[in-house]
Amino acid sequence: MMDAIVGSTSIDRLSGQRFSTADLPKKDRLEWLKEVIGREYANVEITPPKKGELFNEMSIYPWQQLRLSTIRSHAISLERLSPEPSSDNQDCYFAVMLCSGNYKLEQAGREVFLKAGEMTFYDATRPHRISIPQSFSKVLVSIPRSLLKQTIRNVDDLTATKISPTSGLPAITTNFIQTTVQQLSSLKQSEFNSLSEQLLNMFTLTLSGTETAQLQSNTKHRRLLLTRVKQQIMTQLFDPDLDANVIASRIGISKRYLNNLFHEEETSLMGFVLDHRMAECRKQLLNIMQQEKTISEIAFQAGFNNMSHFSRVFKSYFGHSPREYRQLYLNK
Repeated sequence: MMDAIVGSTSIDRLSGQRFSTADLPKKDRLEWLKEVIGREYANVEITPPKKGELFNEMSIYPWQQLRLSTIRSHAISLERLSPEPSSDNQDCYFAVMLCSGNYKLEQAGREVFLKAGEMTFYDATRPHRISIPQSFSKVLVSIPRSLLKQTIRNVDDLTATKISPTSGLPAITTNFIQTTVQQLSSLKQSEFNSLSEQLLNMFTLTLSGTETAQLQSNTKHRRLLLTRVKQQIMTQLFDPDLDANVIASRIGISKRYLNNLFHEEETSLMGFVLDHRMAECRKQLLNIMQQEKTISEIAFQAGFNNMSHFSRVFKSYFGHSPREYRQLYLNK
């Protein structure tokens, strides 16, 4: 398996840039690396290795509409929390081919483990976690969001899944990337640029070929994930601060992905919360053992902190104000 190391001649000839922690004093490396990765790829939190020094080296080549990066590093963990890109460089999908070492990616409730030669991809703008326990090298291809969105309808359902180079298009695509990187020191700028569209076409065809099977798997995954989300909501149902941000953080998915899960059921997260809070309030109002409780106590215990809002919502659900409803049914 190739090593993702390239010489300075290819950097100069192909208008690339090289960044290395080795060029800085050890005390400055962590903050510098966080700034470089944030500018060139995604805003992340970095956990350096517990043993040994922090080392990371990146060579980045503009590649028509894409960008190709060769990266080698010691053990490291990266985590993106903010879902919004701060630059065009970040509004991308990142295709990753591992050249050496082991690699774990987590995104949208999925996780994938790579060995050398295997590929995956992820959305740089959405929360994700990358864990690499030992020294490694990889190739990363940055693909603008629009280029994949226009060809792969359900591209977001395919992130953090493994592309194994055993046969067919995946094998051709990974071999193409390997050979391209191996020949960087020999390629002219025009030759290098001409390969960009070919790689994009091969990668989209590879994704398209796995889309149907993967979507069947992901449909099941989304159902299981939604069940997990609902279980988490029920444990916090009466928390007045409960919202999409809280649940998304607890589950480890983006707010956008969370809302999409409920949209598929033709509802919303807060609609689900409200339905269950209203059901609990109705149950309490009709419980003869709870007659000593005031309506305000029932509302506040169910997570409402505004009585006017609670009364309006209750009437919209049950056709009567809470007081009228209690009197009407308890007096029967």
